[in-house]
Amino acid sequence: MQSLKLLVTSRRRDSLIRLKRNLSSLPINSSADDLQNQVLVEGKASSRVAILNRPSSLNALNTNIGARLHELYASWEDDPNIGFVVMKGSGRAFCAGGDIVALYHLINEGKIEKCKGFFRTLYSFIYHLGTYLKPHVSILNGITMGGGAGISIPGTFRLATDRTVFATPETQIGFHPDAGASFHLSRLPGHLGEYLGLTGAKLIGAEMVSCGLATHYSNTDKLPLIEEELGNLVTDDPSVIESCLEKYSDVVYPEKTSALHRIEVLNKCFGHDTVEEIIDAVESEASATNDAWCNSTLKKLKEASPLSLKVSLRSVREGRFQTLDQCLVREYRMSLQGISKRISNDFCEGVRARVVHKDFAPKWEPPSLEKVSDDMVDQYFAPLSESEPNLELPTKQREAFN
Repeated sequence: MQSLKLLVTSRRRDSLIRLKRNLSSLPINSSADDLQNQVLVEGKASSRVAILNRPSSLNALNTNIGARLHELYASWEDDPNIGFVVMKGSGRAFCAGGDIVALYHLINEGKIEKCKGFFRTLYSFIYHLGTYLKPHVSILNGITMGGGAGISIPGTFRLATDRTVFATPETQIGFHPDAGASFHLSRLPGHLGEYLGLTGAKLIGAEMVSCGLATHYSNTDKLPLIEEELGNLVTDDPSVIESCLEKYSDVVYPEKTSALHRIEVLNKCFGHDTVEEIIDAVESEASATNDAWCNSTLKKLKEASPLSLKVSLRSVREGRFQTLDQCLVREYRMSLQGISKRISNDFCEGVRARVVHKDFAPKWEPPSLEKVSDDMVDQYFAPLSESEPNLELPTKQREAFN
């Protein structure tokens, strides 16, 4: 027990040191009130509830939220009176991912260091959650995309509902599935991870629990009962929390139109070595069957950034053989390259076309797969420069998992 206490204290000290470093990258106009209000806290009998509270932005993540979550989780981990932690979102989303519009403006204003601070803060919190000493429950009631998956999937339990919508749509905005996505996508059945990562296709709650992205499923009308019972629990035992979640679980199956019912075709197409071969395989299936899923998949692939497709395929494939910390360190390098404009302006162009101006006509550079060179892809995985520091994670104090 004494050794556990020393471990927790050591982890908390290291977390606070990193937190102070990350707080220095907060936007100049952010106040303490902003930081507090963007993550609300509810105290329960033996637990704490962190509530993402930017409903007008679908609880999009910024540096403030990442730093606040890290601060709260470090203090709760060190508190013997707190047995477990719950995270949920306010409004109609759990979390729609990173605040890409804010990043877009920061990049165009030349404030790259603030962008680096965002990724460093968010990825550090994701690693903290993935190595958390206490049970964790994420209530994914609503939109759960990109970074929203990153701050929930590494935890112990993920509760999906009939309102849950999951996606990693980064290739559609000229980026790559990040925030630990190359870790959890690569561990899905067959080549489902490649399919989701390249196309940005959506999954609903029933599909999430079927493929393992969620651990439990309950209809939305049961959430008040679940939250009330969780709030009354006095425990740090994962099996007790799991029993509570299972008590209110509903048995659901993917719809007939689900990609999960096409796993054999999906594996045949997305198991190929290159993006070109994957697209050729999907085209062949679409021509032979005129299947709506094949046609939709082909459309998504052709709408995505060609550079992002190649980068994302390699990322998921590498993630299959890496630990969580290795994935986050690599994704951090990739994200810095993605926002630097040194290889391509696709991220800013994708955000402009799909979110800011909404003309939905991004001009990708390079504009086609054949013009994406191997050197460009290799550069995406390299540090910005020899002097650019890697993401530092406390792997000696907090052991990563495979």
